[in-house]
Amino acid sequence: MRSQVIIIMSRTLARLLGPLLLVLALALPGAAAADCYVSYKAKQDQPLRLHYGVLVIGGSCPSGGQAANIAASRLASGGWTLLNVVRMSTSPPSSSERANAGQFYLRY
Repeated sequence: MRSQVIIIMSRTLARLLGPLLLVLALALPGAAAADCYVSYKAKQDQPLRLHYGVLVIGGSCPSGGQAANIAASRLASGGWTLLNVVRMSTSPPSSSERANAGQFYLRY
């Protein structure tokens, strides 16, 4: 009798855990793969030109200093100097932020 109860409980537990583990397995890679969107301001000298842009860093958001270093390096390759990081988020930018960034949306 006791072994039958254990078997029934094991089967019930297996039925409940299977779908739960499947949901977790599908959800975790998506969470781990979330990108970090960095909004920034940059400049060029002679003549002075300014722009607002958004770039993406793969994976979770780094610290502010690390994000600034990554942004500065990418912008320097295009002849731009980073002025400041405006915002970091794992949520994609709004349509107005994309419009404000214009040609500099995900350019660097």
